[in-house]
This record gives sequence, C-alpha cells and structure tokens, in this order.
Amino acid sequence: MNGIIFDLDGTLWDSSKQVAVAWNNAMRDYSGGRISVNDDFMKSIMGKNMDEIALMLFQNYPDLDIELIYKKCFEYEEEYLLKYGAELYPELESTLKILSESYKLSIVSNCQKGYIEAFLNHYGFEKYFSDRECFGNTLKEKDYNIKLVHERSGCEKSVYVCDTEWDYNSATKAGFKFIHARYGFGKVPEGVPYINSINELPDLIKDLY
Repeated sequence: MNGIIFDLDGTLWDSSKQVAVAWNNAMRDYSGGRISVNDDFMKSIMGKNMDEIALMLFQNYPDLDIELIYKKCFEYEEEYLLKYGAELYPELESTLKILSESYKLSIVSNCQKGYIEAFLNHYGFEKYFSDRECFGNTLKEKDYNIKLVHERSGCEKSVYVCDTEWDYNSATKAGFKFIHARYGFGKVPEGVPYINSINELPDLIKDLY
C-alpha cells in the first residue's frame, strides 16, 4: 500500500480565526493585553515551526515571561479547538473515507504537541489516519518528520499534500512528491501538481501513482 501524508493547516482545515481567539484570550490573561493577533497574522505563520513563531511574536517584549505566555497560548488553543473545532474544507470527511480505503493516511505538521490530536479528537477522524508527527514531539524540521512517518508506515511510496512553499521545500528536501493544496494559504513554484479542492485528490493520486 502507498501513503498520503497531509499537512494540517491550509490543507485539512483553517483554524486561523479560532487560534487567534484562543491566543488573544491567553495573552489578555498573561500579558495584560499588550500583545494581540488577528486572523491574517495566524495565516502568515502557518507552516512555520514553534520557535520561529515565538521570535516573530515576542521579540519586542523582553520584559514579559515569554515562555509562560507561549505555553498558555498553546494550552488555550488546544482547549478551544478540542471543544469548538475549526473550519474544515468542504467534503473533507467523505474524501478521507475514500482515500483511507486504498492508502495509508498520516499527518505531519510543524505544530506543538496536542494540536493534531485536537483536530482528530474533535471530529472523530482517528479512524482515517494511521500515524501523525509534529515539531513539538521531535523538535525536528518537517523534512525529517516526513521521512520518519513514511518509514514508520512501511509504504513503498508516499506523497506530501500541503499548501505553502515552505512545505514544498521540505517535501523536496526529504525526496517526496508534493501536491499543492491551492485553496490553502500559500503558493509554490509552477509545474507542481495541484488540487483546487480536497475532493479532487483521489483522482489526482491515481494519476501520480
């Protein structure tokens, strides 16, 4: 069996609004409201790892307890997403059901521990995915985690589905084919196979494999 490895943000769901709400609640409680974010900021950081995001967000506030605030942002975020979910892309579950019957599905994201699990647990999607990995677990970049998940899967081939050039570069560095989710947050070089909606993926995968 072959594998499909998904990114999460901009590929399976858009959580930018929900994460902004959760982070603003945390920063209201732990920074006195000195820092706030909006949906556009959250979309701009999708695909970056946790250390890069911390630098962008807190570099101008050396007097604050950055480690505590950042920790609370993730705690509030996980709790919020687990309770309320986010915005799934249209026909996601029906597409996952079709794909899981023929391929091993997994998720690799640059997120913290608990983020992928919030997605899976809120919607009951564990049944569609055989594995997951993230920066928060391994403290490794995405190309490493893509390779790791592929090796654990036992699949002969895997393809990475995501939406940004950072992800394209990671998949290329890891030696994997890449499918661009054009409906997501970013652009990639011309000539890369793409989908305009998630429900186009089963047919494209057949052509690639």
